[in-house]
Amino acid sequence: MDKTFFVDTLFDLINESDELEAVLQDIQAERDSLRVVMKDGSAFILSVRAD
Repeated sequence: MDKTFFVDTLFDLINESDELEAVLQDIQAERDSLRVVMKDGSAFILSVRAD
């Protein structure tokens, strides 16, 4: 599996999650990471690298 495809798929899963819908403010896909911002102001960066 290609890393870009994996990041895109992960983006879609997080973006479409019913559990996160109420608390998710924004999600941004970058080259090797996803930046997830929650409505309470907390933010997470998920870094992806191929092994």
